[in-house]
Amino acid sequence: MIGTMARYDALPPTLAPRLISREAAAAYVCVSPNTFDEMIKDGRMPGAKRLSDRRIAWDVRELDAAVDRLPASAGGGGTDESWSDVDASQASAIR
Repeated sequence: MIGTMARYDALPPTLAPRLISREAAAAYVCVSPNTFDEMIKDGRMPGAKRLSDRRIAWDVRELDAAVDRLPASAGGGGTDESWSDVDASQASAIR
């Protein structure tokens, strides 16, 4: 893990890595590594990029696209409006 952190530490703080490890990819899409593996098998998540004979990583942009294609919650029935009035409390406080 130390070697991995050194790679990330070499980046400027404002630049996130484009390719990430399996564990980071799973965390990025809010699932366990085992669930992430199942999602790859059934096509919901993309496969890894081969960086060398022994190293693979996942492209964050491909993960974003895969998450965008995931179906909406069956019980949702509509759009998530939980953030729709976030600015409302700030606007009333400013007045």
